[in-house]
Amino acid sequence: MTSTTTAQAPRTVRWILLGVMLAMLLGMLDNMIVGTAMPTIVRELGGLDRLSWVVSAYTLATAASTPIWAKLGDLFGRKNNFLASIAIFLVGSGLSGAAQNMDQLIGFRVLQGIGAGGLAAGAFAIIGELIPPRERAKYMGMTASVMALATIGGPLVGGFVTDHLGWRWAFYLNLPLGLVAFVWCQATLHLTARRPGAKIDFPGAALLTVTISALVLLATWGGSQYAWGSPQVLTVIAIAAVGLPAFLWSQTRAPEPIIPLSLFANRNFALISVVSVMVGAAMFGATSFLPLFQQTVQGASASNSGLLLLPMMVPIIVVSQLAGRIMSKTGRYKVFPIAGGALLTAGSVALATMGADTSRFTAGVYMAMLGAGLGFVMQMTVLIAQNSVEMKDIGAASGVQTLFRTLGGSFGVALFGALFNRQVHGHEHLAGVTAGIDSIFTWSTGLCAVALIAALFLVEVPLRQAGPPAAPAPRAEVPVPQR
Repeated sequence: MTSTTTAQAPRTVRWILLGVMLAMLLGMLDNMIVGTAMPTIVRELGGLDRLSWVVSAYTLATAASTPIWAKLGDLFGRKNNFLASIAIFLVGSGLSGAAQNMDQLIGFRVLQGIGAGGLAAGAFAIIGELIPPRERAKYMGMTASVMALATIGGPLVGGFVTDHLGWRWAFYLNLPLGLVAFVWCQATLHLTARRPGAKIDFPGAALLTVTISALVLLATWGGSQYAWGSPQVLTVIAIAAVGLPAFLWSQTRAPEPIIPLSLFANRNFALISVVSVMVGAAMFGATSFLPLFQQTVQGASASNSGLLLLPMMVPIIVVSQLAGRIMSKTGRYKVFPIAGGALLTAGSVALATMGADTSRFTAGVYMAMLGAGLGFVMQMTVLIAQNSVEMKDIGAASGVQTLFRTLGGSFGVALFGALFNRQVHGHEHLAGVTAGIDSIFTWSTGLCAVALIAALFLVEVPLRQAGPPAAPAPRAEVPVPQR
């Protein structure tokens, strides 16, 4: 497939990407906003026993559909694929807002999550097609800013909308913003057309959906909603144990596999996939449990919970933008995941020392270390993955990294939740929270150290300044010299 895009002026690219980023923001904001509205939803619709499914259904559908959307973009063109994901997300949002009972809401959240799966993967792939590798990191930093904005602003927007307009507007709010994003992308995006003779890997898509669903349910249920030895958990373990090898086998037989296994033969792609999993665990673990420590131990207010993460989120935005500009000037990128892994490890070590006497300022400094590490490495995972593959697989590569980060986050939260609960049950309330946080970040230190080690073995392949992405990195163990 030959790209029809050409290098464009930075101002033009930023103008085009505004619509793409708006659509991506909607998908990231949604769970944050809805989480704040959940008590009000339960009071009106009932169904307290199915409360967790309102969030889990969305997360599960997003994770399962992400790599499928990414591959469809490679096969049939990214513009129409992205527009379709926006449309599905908006239909799901409108129906969720109109839901009359909890079962309807859960079902419509699945539809909404399917659309959201195409938003993140599509945005990364569109950046990869529009922008040469040498310039790409500057724009990847925009996605880090979107993530930080969603994390901080989601609870604030959700609380305001629920209190003043009603919980249904937590979903209806997506409609005008999504329509703007749809029209914007329709008018400004000019990307590649369908690949001739492309075929959809339906068996692979079905097996992948089942397997990812089982893995997400395992991370969600295990040790929290159900005991590890319960029939429910054992069932999803069995499904994942059968589904994963079946999916891998199907990918060796499919003419157009959803996830080409040949990607993992590339050294850089395999290593950066490890980094994605570990960074996902560290990031979601921190955002899930640090506000609990701040509220319970340090006495912070829960009303503006998104603001509690500002010490971590601001460095993500600043550092990701700075790293992108430096990389664009120098063409070198290996230093950033190494620096990110080192800061993540150091930040986790520092956070593991917190106690009841730790001041908010000190905790904020430790969080800033973690945020700076995430800023160095978070978007570099996608960029390095894209630089390791051919243009025809750039969507699949982006989707795999997004999926791995999501799965890493799901299992990280599950692991950290189990550690936290064990500590809380063994101590008094305040001491239990402190011990639980220490235990979480002790384990997080190990995960971040794995990411650092993987980053050290990356091969720095030169990034081109124009044209399509660079050829895949060599599989040889000897680093490729810079041009």
